[in-house]
Amino acid sequence: MSWLFGSSKTAAVPTSELPEIAKPAEKPKPCCVCKDEKTSRDDCMLFAKSDDPQAECTPVIEQYKACMASYGFKV
Repeated sequence: MSWLFGSSKTAAVPTSELPEIAKPAEKPKPCCVCKDEKTSRDDCMLFAKSDDPQAECTPVIEQYKACMASYGFKV
């Protein structure tokens, strides 16, 4: 019953032998950046009143592209 009470006599593994934990990526995920710009772009495209929403929303789309480019993403 020594395993139940934590009095086992196994040696502790030195920290130098533990596997390395993966470091977080330098670049954020595309879903996590430019959220306000993405919402504005999506709202404009979905609720545009013209027959050509892409033409109507060009400034908002360009703003989103510029934001994504600032994080290193190509849209």
